[in-house]
Amino acid sequence: MLRNSADRPVRLQHVLALCASLLVPACASKYSQVPARLDLAPYGRIALVTFGADQQNSAISSLATQRFAEALLASQSGVELLELGSADSTLKALAASSDGVALAKALGKDRNVPAVFVGYLKISNVKPRGHIDGSGLNVRAGVSAELTVRLLSTSTGGTVWRSSSIASGTLGRVNITDRLPSIAMRDKDDADNEMVSQLIAQVTRDLRPTWIKQ
Repeated sequence: MLRNSADRPVRLQHVLALCASLLVPACASKYSQVPARLDLAPYGRIALVTFGADQQNSAISSLATQRFAEALLASQSGVELLELGSADSTLKALAASSDGVALAKALGKDRNVPAVFVGYLKISNVKPRGHIDGSGLNVRAGVSAELTVRLLSTSTGGTVWRSSSIASGTLGRVNITDRLPSIAMRDKDDADNEMVSQLIAQVTRDLRPTWIKQ
């Protein structure tokens, strides 16, 4: 009786270890990696133009471009990214033109790149939204943004790839319940950072490999 009760925990540990050794490879074999839909390695070198936006949103546009570059380089290997801002001489010469085809061809000639990323960020004005129900009044102020990014061929100006994303952020909230107001305000920079992170995560989905269950 004493010997059997003492051996039981040891046997149980052996059984659990055996089950674990069988389950780990079985679980690992259920998933396989699918390469990114957009493989940039064949291009070798690609230009990225700072995303366009309204004048008042230029800072957010620059942030979105930076985050896009970081996501691209983190997801893809074997590619060199040439980041071009508004001070670039080629972009200055085409500042009065919004023709993406002309921009792509000019960059291909002047910078010797086979393709270029261009994008535009559109941000709405602050919009209050609210509702009244049995619990009281609920009003919030928020903004929404839409980012569209294209990969253009510099030889033809044609679109090789396109992706877009939409995100929203809340700047403040007011709740009035039982005649007691509750006000919560958020730093605009924090809201913008969160919104940009959402936009980039969505718009770069084709640049990342995925996992599928077999």
